[in-house]
Amino acid sequence: MNILITARKFKARQTLKDFISSEVSTLKKYNDDITRADIKLSYLNTKDSIKSAEIILQVPGQTLSATEESDDFEKSVSYAVEKLSRQLKKLKTKRIQKVR
Repeated sequence: MNILITARKFKARQTLKDFISSEVSTLKKYNDDITRADIKLSYLNTKDSIKSAEIILQVPGQTLSATEESDDFEKSVSYAVEKLSRQLKKLKTKRIQKVR
């Protein structure tokens, strides 16, 4: 899986990049065919310090995405990964039902 992290209007720390890579890598247990993961980090409102994380997964024949907002990038990424894990589980059950 190719992981691309983009930080808009700021420079992401290496610890944040490592955290994101480990979180996104956990999605491999739901689908081994994930080819690419694009993660976009940005500040929505600098006064309120709302941080947004958008994750776009490329799976053969499909594109899955999730966006989350919170007061911390780690929380935003974790919530987005949870959403994507649910989407991948649903995709897997659809594929299994199609085969039957």
